Amino acid sequence: MYSFDTKSLGIHSPDINSSDINSSDINSPGINSPDINSVAIMTRKILVVEDNPEIADLLAINLKDLNCDIEISNDGLEGLQKAQSNHYDLIILDLMLPGVDGIEICQKVRNKEIYTPILMLTAKSSELDRVLGLEVGADDYLTKPFSIRELIARVKALFRRVEAFGASNSDDKDITLRFNNLEINKEKRSVTISDKLLDLTAKEFDLLLHFAENPGHVYSRSQLLDQVWGYGHEGYEHTVNSHINRLRNKIEAHPAEPNTILTVWGVGYKFNPDLLNK
Repeated sequence: MYSFDTKSLGIHSPDINSSDINSSDINSPGINSPDINSVAIMTRKILVVEDNPEIADLLAINLKDLNCDIEISNDGLEGLQKAQSNHYDLIILDLMLPGVDGIEICQKVRNKEIYTPILMLTAKSSELDRVLGLEVGADDYLTKPFSIRELIARVKALFRRVEAFGASNSDDKDITLRFNNLEINKEKRSVTISDKLLDLTAKEFDLLLHFAENPGHVYSRSQLLDQVWGYGHEGYEHTVNSHINRLRNKIEAHPAEPNTILTVWGVGYKFNPDLLNK
């Protein structure tokens, strides 16, 4: 039986009073349900970069229920080296690490054009830390204390999103989307305007591609969080605003008067369908 102290681990299970996680939570229906197992058709490889060995081991125990192979790094520098040199289907990354912190790891991984999904764990509760993690390229985050059930739900959502993206790419004959002088290469994950390569973060690219593949469709901020980020971040719809503002600064000739990503007042945003005819 595994038994851990609540305060030291920063992991919460509402079903358990004396400790965060014990054998009843490890074997709970929420973790071994048919719905979860249906996602785990293939073996996936996950890198867990977490300096608390007990948390790392606990994550490994539960993630194996998703038919995943787990590698653990307890040091930021080692985790960075593994993330840059090996292939993983998911990286679970603690924010506060010895050697190199999670933010720097995330930045360096994305700068090398490695687009492995990243789920960031943070003991910090400030909004700035959470938003910063998303803005440097993390796909999702969890603030400690968190429940194992929520972690599993986030992991499943990220896997579904990757599968959906891969399916859409394999079905599409057109790897490059063209709108006037804007070109989006889905395979290379690159964006150019008048043949000039733009420097977009992973999330900015995902957001632009989502709009471009659905021109004219109006999305609310909560819909974009669900469909682009892969999970509903309740209360953080303003993250969409900040990403769109930065994206407009990079792709619009006049960001204050956008012509590509348009605001539909009181509803959300859409990709300008008129660009299809140019």
